[in-house]
Amino acid sequence: MGRRVSAAKARAALRGSARVSWDVLVVLVLTGVALWLLGRMWSVVWPVVIALLLTTLTWPVARFLRAHRWPPALAATAVTLLGLAVAAGTATLIVVPVAGQADELADGVVDGVDQVRQWASGPPLNIRDDQVTAALDMGVERLKDSIGDIINAAVTGVGTVANGLVTAVLAVFLMFYFLKDGPRFLPWLRGQLPGRAADDVPLVAERCWQTLGAFVRSQAFVGLLDAVFIGLGLWVIGVPLVLPLAVLTFVAAFIPIVGALFAGFVSVLIALVFNGFWDALLVLIVIIVVQQLEGNVFQPMLQSRGLGLHAAVVLLAVTLGGTLAGIVGSLLAVPVAAILGVLWQHLRDRVSDPVPDPPAEEEPQQT
Repeated sequence: MGRRVSAAKARAALRGSARVSWDVLVVLVLTGVALWLLGRMWSVVWPVVIALLLTTLTWPVARFLRAHRWPPALAATAVTLLGLAVAAGTATLIVVPVAGQADELADGVVDGVDQVRQWASGPPLNIRDDQVTAALDMGVERLKDSIGDIINAAVTGVGTVANGLVTAVLAVFLMFYFLKDGPRFLPWLRGQLPGRAADDVPLVAERCWQTLGAFVRSQAFVGLLDAVFIGLGLWVIGVPLVLPLAVLTFVAAFIPIVGALFAGFVSVLIALVFNGFWDALLVLIVIIVVQQLEGNVFQPMLQSRGLGLHAAVVLLAVTLGGTLAGIVGSLLAVPVAAILGVLWQHLRDRVSDPVPDPPAEEEPQQT
């Protein structure tokens, strides 16, 4: 026998669906407002984010010093100065060897351009010198026509560099204060919040901090893997400046997408200038293989293990973050996804009913 649809149950189901839809709509609107406010305050939020990432990277050293009876201010000062020294040393390892071979590099660039021109003049391209000259003349004319846009872009670039310097300086000062006063933040926050929030918010904040530290450590390890394997490949092929290129690869790993492209481009260019076309092609193959393994195997595995996220979630988060917010979105996608996971886990624990204990088995009565 068939069943008739109950009108009362259907109306109740529709009312329930409408209520849930309304709640979801309110949450989406509030999320949109929060993101809009975040964008308006980004000039302040971005230095805080960078300072938090730097603090998670340097906190183990500060914690070690504080555990050995260093005053908080002295420990924070020492770690901040040590971090600046490491940054300066890293820049020195990259710049000084390259500057020492600047003449050879310039000559190699000229030879490389000449090799490319000779290769393009042969089959299958068969590009004649007069065609190259005509293309250069056309490029010069277009360059003259767009001189205004170039000036505007240069001014914008100078402003971007200046903003970047201001952000870096502010982030360093914030890192110092986070290292100095960070352990006092959660007790202070607990005293400012009423009722149940005094326990929930500091707990979630501590878990988010641990998650952020796991992200930074995994990213550093991934950068180390890139530097080691690409450096070994460059050494085996016989490319000069192996140490500066390996250091550049490690540093660039902290900048998603653009960092890897820039470090790979520099390595291929050095190989082309000093070793020739075929060695440069081998370097390109090594970089592509290592970066594919890093991006699709090592990084998702390490970050999924340290952050409690599935490897597929890590890949999707990076893709979505890059689509929505470019480089910054790619950089922050994984820690944001992990923090959202922490929040969801806490909310689920709070709203879930406790599992009842199984009934105790009655012991048989002795007769």
